[in-house]
Amino acid sequence: MLILASVFTVLPFVAVFVLALSPEGAQTIPDQLPDEVTLDNLSAVLSASSFLRWTLNSFVYSIVSVAVILLTAAMAGYAFARKRFPGSNALMWSFLATLMVPFQATLIPMFVLVSKMEGVNTFWGLIVPTLANSQAVFLMRQFIKGLPDDLFDAAKIDGAGEWTVFWRLVLPLTKPVLATLGIFVFLWHWNDFLWPLVIAQTDEMRTLTVGLSTLNAETVARARVMASAAISVIPCLVIFGVLQRYLVNSIATTGLKG
Repeated sequence: MLILASVFTVLPFVAVFVLALSPEGAQTIPDQLPDEVTLDNLSAVLSASSFLRWTLNSFVYSIVSVAVILLTAAMAGYAFARKRFPGSNALMWSFLATLMVPFQATLIPMFVLVSKMEGVNTFWGLIVPTLANSQAVFLMRQFIKGLPDDLFDAAKIDGAGEWTVFWRLVLPLTKPVLATLGIFVFLWHWNDFLWPLVIAQTDEMRTLTVGLSTLNAETVARARVMASAAISVIPCLVIFGVLQRYLVNSIATTGLKG
């Protein structure tokens, strides 16, 4: 059953790559496979200045967001897991309660706030509103909470300060969960559509997902659109391939302590 489900999952990606490598106007799937393979569609897409700009915007949006979210989530998770201060549990659960509020409900107020701060068509206006990730904080808190207490006691006995404990103890031990979060956060931002659509109102500030949607509205050949989609999938596959071993380690060590 898993093999059958995997086949149905992979088929759409195979179709995208087949269409991307098919000559323009050629008879191809679902009726038949193309008679010849061409790289003209890929080269045409890569030579388009708009596509390169959209790809750069998506990389900036995704990579900066991943770096900031992982750092802030690790710091907040460490504070909630290991520090005792008044109202910590109430603050944590209030933070988690934001997960129940759909993003669409806050879209208009967020856009009004960012526009009044002149953040429309800017990178900071695109990135900053998406950095508060309560799910990432919760996962980091739970992982750090499961680390052995003896490690932190030994660090304090050796005279390590808070920053030393965080940088030299917490961050190295949380590499598996950081890598797992990095994969999910990167995929979320790389494939994000609604917020970039609203905040990026010029062609120069569009991300790849928004730019590809505009190609569908224009008179662009289907093979060119599929070539753009195929290229946009490659960074996601590379990120997952590089961090896959950390993802496996994170799942394998879940629930272990000591």
